[in-house]
Amino acid sequence: MKLSRRSVLRWLSAAGGVVFWVLAYTYLTLPDVRPLVRTNPSTTAFMDLRAREARDAGKPVRPVQQWVPYTRISQHLKRAVIVAEDSAFFEHEGIDLESIKESIQTSIDRGKPVRGASTITQQLAKNLYLSPSRNPLRKLRELYITRRLEAALPKARIFEIYLNVIEWGDQIWGAEAAARTYFGVTAASLTREQSALLAGAIINPRVYSPAHPRARLIGRQRIILARMGGVEPPAPVAMPAAGEEGAAAANADSVLPSESAPPQTPDAEEPASPVLPAPETPPAPEGEVPR
Repeated sequence: MKLSRRSVLRWLSAAGGVVFWVLAYTYLTLPDVRPLVRTNPSTTAFMDLRAREARDAGKPVRPVQQWVPYTRISQHLKRAVIVAEDSAFFEHEGIDLESIKESIQTSIDRGKPVRGASTITQQLAKNLYLSPSRNPLRKLRELYITRRLEAALPKARIFEIYLNVIEWGDQIWGAEAAARTYFGVTAASLTREQSALLAGAIINPRVYSPAHPRARLIGRQRIILARMGGVEPPAPVAMPAAGEEGAAAANADSVLPSESAPPQTPDAEEPASPVLPAPETPPAPEGEVPR
């Protein structure tokens, strides 16, 4: 039975109304990202998810994380992560349209889905507030949050938060925890080779261990090492003065010093809670790492 023109218009109008209300609801329920300018997140959606999974499996929930300021993370690691995860980090405003086009074309050519073209900012949005679900509404929220993060935070702050909250193994969160767990050093002391191994593992940190790298991870390490030389991470920036006296001091680690300020050494740092002691005998990577 053919639909009349009036019926078609009615259906189109109803569909348009649904789309409008979905977009409006999504936008109105977005998190406020502005506090992240000065305040470090105490937890993330991914941390909470992994904690629930551990409890459901009857395992103890013992997340390992220690926040470190941007200036106390190795430049090698910053370069390696940009190469591995988002080489156009400086050029886009949160969403890399060219990478998305390439990913779609590759999927068409291969006849199956391939790894997405999520930027560092998109990954941070997902880690902080969302879930690994591929639900279209979840993806829409991710894009909205990504744009908010890029509008509210400088690139260096986005990168600082990302490096402190991403998953680097079972209940291992952030660069400091990964550096101490896998190599027995601070995030500031990571070498080029160690940094490339860590960056290569981000693709699937619950499968690829920098402590016992498989052939694929070693291959990724070599590619990252070869490309790191042309990357310059975003410089630290001075954040605006806090509105209330003492607010800046309360969040000293999250305020990025100006480029002219002398970098702090790891020895001067007062460890945050929980403190991650360096293991007496750090696990060595399987096979020789090129040096």
